[in-house]
Order: sequence, then C-alpha cells, then structure tokens
Amino acid sequence: MIKVEEFVKRAIHEIKEKVRDGKAIIALSGGVDSSVCTVLAYKAIGERLIPVFVDTGLMREGEPEKIKETFEGMGLVFVDAKDEFFKALEGVVDPEEKRKVIGELFVRIFERIAEEYKADYLIQGTIYPDVIESVGGIKSHHNVGGFPTKYRFKGVIEPLRELYKDEVREVARYLGLPREICERMPFPGPGLAVRIIGEVTPEKVEVVRKATKIVEEELEDYEKWQAFATLIGKATGVKGDVRVYGYIIAIRAVTSRDGMTADILPVDYERLRRIALRITSEIPEVTRVVYDLTPKPPATIEFE
Repeated sequence: MIKVEEFVKRAIHEIKEKVRDGKAIIALSGGVDSSVCTVLAYKAIGERLIPVFVDTGLMREGEPEKIKETFEGMGLVFVDAKDEFFKALEGVVDPEEKRKVIGELFVRIFERIAEEYKADYLIQGTIYPDVIESVGGIKSHHNVGGFPTKYRFKGVIEPLRELYKDEVREVARYLGLPREICERMPFPGPGLAVRIIGEVTPEKVEVVRKATKIVEEELEDYEKWQAFATLIGKATGVKGDVRVYGYIIAIRAVTSRDGMTADILPVDYERLRRIALRITSEIPEVTRVVYDLTPKPPATIEFE
C-alpha cells in the first residue's frame, strides 16, 4: 500500500514542476479520482487551476447540480455539451468506437476552454486499472485508449496514474474530502453511454438513469464495489393486459478490491424482486429485468 503523506507531497511537487508559472485545466467529473486530482492540483497551483465539468447528458441523476454545489467555490467552469455528445454518438453502436468518440469530444471541449483561459496543461484522474485495461486491449478508457493522439496541450498530467482505486480513496480521506465522495462507487468516464448496448439516444439514457437510481437506492445498505443498471435490448412484455415491446434492464452488482477482478454481490432474492417490480412499474418503457451473475473474468464489470 502507498504511504499517503509521501504520495501527496510528491504529487503536489510533480504538478508544480510541470505547470510552473502556467495554468492548467482539470477534467472534473465528481467521482473520487477527479476530485482527489482537483484538490491536489489546487494545493499545487491555486487559482491558476481551472476545474471544468462537462455536462455530457450521460451522467447519473442529479450529478451536474451536485458538482456545481460542491466545486463552485473553486471557480468551476460548467459546460453544457449534451447536444454535442448526442450528435456525435448518433449511429454509433460499437463499444470501442463509443469510447473513442467520447474521448475525442472531451479533449476538443477541454482545448476550447484551455484556449479561452490561456491554459497550457490538462490534468486528469487516470488511475492504474484504466491504463492496464486500455493498453491490454480489454477496453479503451476515454482518458487513455480513447484519448486522441494529437492535442493542443503542452502536456497531460496524471498524478494518480500508478494508484488503484482503494489507494485513491485513502488519499481522498487524508485530504479530508466528504465521505460521499471518498466512498462513491466508480462510474465510467463515458458515463451512461457504455451502459446502453447499441446506439445511444436521450430516451435510452433517461431509462438507464432512472433504473440506476432505483438500483442504488435499493442496494444502499449492501457492501459493494459497484451496483448499476444497463439497457441490453428489447423484449415482449404485458402491461395492463396489453402486449408491449419494451426495454430489458440488466442489474449488475459486484464486490471487488481494485476493479481488476470482481465477484457477484449475493443479493437477497426478495430485494432483487423488489428492484424488478420498481423498475417495471416506475419506468413504463421497461418490460423485463434480469440479474447478471458473471464474475470478472470472464466478464468485465461494465457491459461495454
């Protein structure tokens, strides 16, 4: 395990050395990785840091509002890019292409902001599993394998690149971040786009967003690594004695230490039944709910 105090001093020194008298923007998502990076970078360069939150339209329910509330005091730049992301994802069905489209658009938006604020560096919360899975060809993370090879920054700084998620959480606690950030479940950089099999549309995103909220509420008291909903296709159902053709939602709930491997969370049957009933009754577009029993490996935690 890392020596947290030493790591924090080293990370702050690294950011100072690389940015020097310049400015940097940081990709802020509200998760533990980017939040830790933001605090480290703020300690290193103060007001020369520009935190940027891009609202892709692919976030969890209430996420943009929560980000504004938490980080507004640090000069947060809020970018509404929902239309840009949905347009870029039109017709895209391949998982790797989705990740690359999202990674490319993120960087182009950051470049626009950097030019406006005269910032030369980009700081992001890449962690070690992101690097392993991208380099190993398992899947491209938007901030590694999905990151374009050409960009207009003098440099990209990744202070957490050698840390696992549990080590990042240790750093977050040491820095005094709120518990809801320190212990927050991992959320994919491309957002709900990779929790939709096939083409991403605003309607599908809204279905997954609502289903995910239900899963998180119902499994709040379980010790878990991740628990979420994914839209995996369509199937026939019956609602009010009428045949309907609606969405299938898969529930994924796992335990893990670092995200490199994962076991299935043993959820009580009655709880699973309640989740299925809530999703199908509260989200009219859904006709079927299934529970994924596959560990990692052979599956990945996310579906795409």
